[in-house]
Amino acid sequence: MQRSRNDVWVGLFVIVGLLAILFLALKAANLLNLSFQPEYRVVAKFDNVGGLKPRAAVKSAGVVVGRVDSIVLDDKAFQARVTLTLESRYAFPKDSSLKILTSGLLGEQYIGIEPGADGTNLAGGDTITATQSAVVLENLIGQFLYSKAADASNPVTAPKK
Repeated sequence: MQRSRNDVWVGLFVIVGLLAILFLALKAANLLNLSFQPEYRVVAKFDNVGGLKPRAAVKSAGVVVGRVDSIVLDDKAFQARVTLTLESRYAFPKDSSLKILTSGLLGEQYIGIEPGADGTNLAGGDTITATQSAVVLENLIGQFLYSKAADASNPVTAPKK
């Protein structure tokens, strides 16, 4: 009888440990959000979202204020239509701007909100038009190489005395 009681406790402890590991894995992979705050959705249009993914963070002053809900292509304007879910306790002016930023040099991408100065705040269903697209590293490298190649083909000659 004593042995089966110990087996039950050990089994229960193992199950709780596995649930804790599952919880931590989901939190680390950014697949679990336990915010029970009321939320509202806004839409933003970007020319290029780079490597932005759904569930990416939306930050203001380094604080996570929401998540990216979905990313779809607007086939009429040929822009990426990004739906953001923001917590209701954070109110941003209607003229706020959005940027796609990167954590570190090659880290994950997130959206940064820069608050504006308008007297009215964003509400559910609003569209933010002041956006700055993602900086694509391959494009920067290509521009750098192109400018170096152009400099090499046009050497600067020293003035003659």
